[in-house]
Amino acid sequence: MTTTPLPTSTPSGAPPTERRLGLPRRTAAGLAVGGLALVTALTGFGPMNAQGSSHREAPLIAADPAVDNTDFYAMASPDTPGSILLVANFQPFEEPNGGPNFYPFATDAAYKINIDNDGDAKPDVVFRWTFKNQDKRGNDTFLYNNGPVTSLNDENLLFKQTYTLEVSQDGGRRYSQTIVRNAPVAPSFVGKASMPDYKKLRDQAIVKKGKVKAFAGQADDPFFADLRVFDLLYGGDLSEVGQDTLGGYNVNSIALQVPAEALALRGNVKRNPVAGLWSTTERNKVRISGNSKARLGNDTVQVSRLGNPLVNEVVLPAGLKDAFNGLRPDQDADVKEAVDRVTDPELPKLIEQIYKIPAPDAPRDDLAEIFLTGINKKLGGPIKVDLNSQVLNKDVNPKKFRASEMLRLNLANKHNTKPNRLGVLAGDTEGFPNGRRLGDDVVDIAIQAMEGAAQDGKLVDALATGDKVNANDARFERQFPFVALPNEDGVNVGSGHTTTVNRAAATTLGATGVSAITAASTTAILCAIAGFVAWFRRRPTSATLPARAGGHRR
Repeated sequence: MTTTPLPTSTPSGAPPTERRLGLPRRTAAGLAVGGLALVTALTGFGPMNAQGSSHREAPLIAADPAVDNTDFYAMASPDTPGSILLVANFQPFEEPNGGPNFYPFATDAAYKINIDNDGDAKPDVVFRWTFKNQDKRGNDTFLYNNGPVTSLNDENLLFKQTYTLEVSQDGGRRYSQTIVRNAPVAPSFVGKASMPDYKKLRDQAIVKKGKVKAFAGQADDPFFADLRVFDLLYGGDLSEVGQDTLGGYNVNSIALQVPAEALALRGNVKRNPVAGLWSTTERNKVRISGNSKARLGNDTVQVSRLGNPLVNEVVLPAGLKDAFNGLRPDQDADVKEAVDRVTDPELPKLIEQIYKIPAPDAPRDDLAEIFLTGINKKLGGPIKVDLNSQVLNKDVNPKKFRASEMLRLNLANKHNTKPNRLGVLAGDTEGFPNGRRLGDDVVDIAIQAMEGAAQDGKLVDALATGDKVNANDARFERQFPFVALPNEDGVNVGSGHTTTVNRAAATTLGATGVSAITAASTTAILCAIAGFVAWFRRRPTSATLPARAGGHRR
């Protein structure tokens, strides 16, 4: 097949003969056995077998955070109709004050975003980022910077990184086109004394080339959730909810905005609107730990993989996590143990055990559509809508379609100016699981989907409030790269601390404006407190678990 060079494309091709695929009715039917042997074989590769993705959920990747993929997003670009925004984040739980070395990208790794537009579960278009260090500290200082940094070229910035972004049109065999070379990376945010105008530094790190925009640097972690879900599902009585566990932490972010046709099969979004996407990182198979001058070689192994959120975190058991992240999507269907965890998941059974809400019956063909095939009527699944499966592409050969885990996006999506955080479950078809936007509440969506909401269109009332973390703690930017500016204050500051995080107000007003507004606001608040005390005392201070109405899906 042929793919489209950036940033333009030429439509071509003819529709194939349509063929109904017989996957979801039993989903695992026809999948090869012997997957466990494949998993076992794969775990023998790679540096220290370090494989995993998402927020520290795979045991081995916890020792290699620089290449740990925390989240992956794909959506219609909010400011450029006809373009797609891709964001991949790495290095979980970056505490803002974690110097003096802070959080560089790895120089002996490749960071990739992969696109499968013909449904064979193999990448067709691959974007690859590689990084280099410029470290002037030597034996002179331990500091990241030795004075205020006002530009990316400031001599006071002693540690810098650059990256090269390349694209492959043949699945990663050759990288024949370089989009940018030696582009600057936005540095870690040391603090306001060191970087008094961080937004200026970030803006300088945005690279534009034709219709393509690229960025690499630090950002606020956009994932929002109360991760006390792992404490026997929110304390066993939904008492442990409402705390954004990721609030205040940063990540390393790469963002890319490209025309939709650059991702579409044969460059034709109208004929072939669906693409599958996932992010990976690769390291050298042989790696000397602690070698700061190491470079990426030709013999690499995949150590991190992320498509849909929460798959490796919640769907797969501990014994499969490391192996899964070393797998290619075209190998997924051969791993029966992994497929079975989708069609007969653990989470609904835990919810039934703890909250007495009956689990939907297996096999879960609705979850197979969400995670493995995309949502469409051609495959005969229970979700009766054509949305985001590659079999909807007119130039796809249905005989070559293969079930696999990846985030699927209808490239014809338009940016919704009034999005619903519950995405498709709330009737907002431009949100997760049709791609993933920064503001999609994937934890609440996943819990409801696991309980069968996508299958019958009804939310489970008893779990309707989810984890009570409904939005990110920092406001997203209105322009590329859209992720919020990185946090500056330590996560462990006391409740009485006056924050100096350069988020929404600082973005618009600067430090002086924020200080003035803070002073005025404080005076007004003090004057108003007395009048509000009585009102607050009369307000309900706790929420009870609503009673479930009606039966459950059996």
